[in-house]
Amino acid sequence: MKNFRTLLTAQLVTALLLICCLVIAFLFSGKTLLIQQEQHTKTIIEQIIATHVTPDGKSLSRQLERSFTLKSLQVSRLDGTVLFEQNSTSHTTPFIQTLLQWVGYTPRRVKLQEPVQELLISYELDQSALLATLQSLLFYLLLLPLLFCGLPLVFAKNSLQKQYREIAQAVNEIIYGFLSQSSPAKPNISQLPTELAEIGIALNKLAQHTQQQHTKMTAEAQKIAEEAYKDQVTGLANRNRLVQLYEEQIHAATDTEFGIFGITRCTELQSINQSRGYHEGDQYIKEVSDILKRVSATYKNSQLFRLNASDFGILLPKVTPKEAENFASQLQSRFNEFQKLSELDSVAYTGLVGYENGKALGELLATADTSISLAQTKQPNAWHVQKDTNDLENATNGFGNQNWRNVIEDVLTHNRLSLFLQTIQPSGRASKAYSEILVRFKNPADELLPTASFLAMAEKLDKIIEIDRLIVETTLTTIKNRSMYDQYFGINLSPRSVHDDQFVIWLERRLLKDANIASKLVFEVSEFGLQQNLKTSKRFIDMLHRSGARITVEKFGVGITSFKFFRDLKPDFVKMDGSYTRHIDDDKNNQYFMRLMIDLAHRLGVGVFAESVETQEEKHMLESLFIDGTQGFYIGKPQVM
Repeated sequence: MKNFRTLLTAQLVTALLLICCLVIAFLFSGKTLLIQQEQHTKTIIEQIIATHVTPDGKSLSRQLERSFTLKSLQVSRLDGTVLFEQNSTSHTTPFIQTLLQWVGYTPRRVKLQEPVQELLISYELDQSALLATLQSLLFYLLLLPLLFCGLPLVFAKNSLQKQYREIAQAVNEIIYGFLSQSSPAKPNISQLPTELAEIGIALNKLAQHTQQQHTKMTAEAQKIAEEAYKDQVTGLANRNRLVQLYEEQIHAATDTEFGIFGITRCTELQSINQSRGYHEGDQYIKEVSDILKRVSATYKNSQLFRLNASDFGILLPKVTPKEAENFASQLQSRFNEFQKLSELDSVAYTGLVGYENGKALGELLATADTSISLAQTKQPNAWHVQKDTNDLENATNGFGNQNWRNVIEDVLTHNRLSLFLQTIQPSGRASKAYSEILVRFKNPADELLPTASFLAMAEKLDKIIEIDRLIVETTLTTIKNRSMYDQYFGINLSPRSVHDDQFVIWLERRLLKDANIASKLVFEVSEFGLQQNLKTSKRFIDMLHRSGARITVEKFGVGITSFKFFRDLKPDFVKMDGSYTRHIDDDKNNQYFMRLMIDLAHRLGVGVFAESVETQEEKHMLESLFIDGTQGFYIGKPQVM
């Protein structure tokens, strides 16, 4: 393209020189034409004056006006008496006039004297029509050189581009043909034009060098591949092997492939490395690996991978989500046993998701990662099976931690949340109940985000305390703006917020600021969250009671409940976990457990609610057990606050 740029420069210089010459010649020609018009007009006016026999200036001026187009005209006597004067404004063409001034032309005012009739005629000719014509011709004159010089450039450029394409195509065909060979051979350079003979020689030398390197690299690659796909600590295949296997055998499979993919995260690795040393950390990883091997070995064609320092990947082909629950339960049981022996707070959490051919591995990893976040909000060594990935796809497809962080920041910045109410129906007139506030989060497109996934990622990214503050602030503002002082409301809080001193201080000040609203609030915290630190949980509950608010222990019955828990924390209500209320009308064991818990709670002055009530039979059975209130879709679906 360097030659083309040289040609372009030469053509432009030629065009500019040609334009300059033509413009100068045109201007001098235009000047001559205008002067001739002035001379011709002057001659005719002199003849008219000479033949004019009456001294009447008006008739003379009318005759001149009819004969010529004048800018101005004045007829006067020699003594200075003005007989007629006329001035008109005409369209001007300043561009052409400016150019004509450069060549020495300026419109003149002409004065003629007739001594016989003692008349003095002064006029200026209106040449705007001729100037407009000259200006139009000038534009065409400027355009023509550009066209004559530009057309050859277009043809030259197209010709050069065609030639370059043909050369590039010939070279590419040789290179692609050479690269597509399973074993590098001498390239066929017969397709190259004779002008590129030197390139052909270079390609031959490159082919010879490549043949030598190919043999050497093949041997080394085989050796490196064995190490690249193996984890040194556990002996398992690593993440690279998972990616390769998934792409080759599952993602690109023509037959229907389905199964379960899971991630088990060793959450105590960092703590063990710091407190007990890296040797103990490696031993901990080996123990978890052995548990995973023993449990997954009972499933045909299962495969285990170590994805990174703390994560294991599991592939269970031809396994349904229901079977995956049994797998996860076995894992949790083994982890619980190992936890007791090793004196750990937890061992590992597991997230499982179904897969099928055609689904991207990145999507599975993101969904399984979010499932782990959900599992970590439950009891130690918990698991979560994402049965319907559609609920998480909007949140995890293409979403990494940074994308989730952006979504959460957007919700916090723009208050993108909606409040819903789900009523807890009291079982009797003496029972006290309230409406639980449920929160739905939205993205900038005003689409609902999956609540469980959002809260799990907020927990993971250390944003859950800010989310809880936003929920509390929005609730208080809504109650105040709508004057909803005759109702009671329940607000869910995360364990992280309950055990955060700064949040507790902020909440106490906020409740004291609106003391009339604080007395209408009931804060819900999970039993597992409160049991994480009984001391800080008690301080939090005492603060609520000082502020006039109350507390409900939700998901009650999942953890290890004791009389000491009731005596020390003194909650106002407990809400039994849904696993005890589902089908309670047919489950004698749950009926017996619920009767004991309700009796114990009532003796201590604690109200008991049941959630996830879905049928009339469940409701009647719970009421027969003297439950204080029921909540669920049978009682009432969430309504916009």
